[in-house]
Amino acid sequence: MVKFIESELVLLKKEVDEMWTLVYNQLDRAGESVLTLDKELAQQVIVRERRVNAFELKIDSDVEDIIALYNPVAIDLRFVLAMLKINTNLERLGDFAEGIARFVLRCKEPALDPDLLKQLGLEEMLAEVRFMLELAKRALNEESLELATAVFAKDNLLDDINANVTEILADYISKHPENIHSCLDLVGVFRKLERSGDHITNIAEEIVFFIDAKVLKHSGKTDENYPIK
Repeated sequence: MVKFIESELVLLKKEVDEMWTLVYNQLDRAGESVLTLDKELAQQVIVRERRVNAFELKIDSDVEDIIALYNPVAIDLRFVLAMLKINTNLERLGDFAEGIARFVLRCKEPALDPDLLKQLGLEEMLAEVRFMLELAKRALNEESLELATAVFAKDNLLDDINANVTEILADYISKHPENIHSCLDLVGVFRKLERSGDHITNIAEEIVFFIDAKVLKHSGKTDENYPIK
């Protein structure tokens, strides 16, 4: 029985890795499409969202089978539950990528003002989201508490950038009222990126839960609580 469950857990981890790569690529393509307003690239993101949804359902089903057939306990149970919750958060990240791509398809401007995008910090925010997702994946693969807790601090930059968006866009709209619709829609892009950071933080929490059986929700995730050496 032990050998059977070990092989099932290895397969589950492989599926989650594949889901992770797919979602990372979705966010990467969505980010590139919004920076360039590449509608063809945005359409690719929307089409591939079906694969993300299918992956989520497959992993959920496999988790249910493992619990029903093998009744895992201790570290194995923590691993299975962590994979289940990570899977849910990855699917939400895929939704955000799709939402960003739909902004690109709706946008009627030939290009977004590069000076505005620089002032808003869009490229920096996109890079931070990708880095957080990479960091969380490394934390899981290396079973590293240090890397997992490092994700929490990274989320602060996303919050700071998002907090400044409304004021910057309000000032821009006052000078360029003809761009009001695309600017208002752009607020949603930043909100999705900020929420992406939250979900990646949730993933890091589940990694910590798996590794160290610490449930961090509602405990105040700070560098002081979990110092990075």
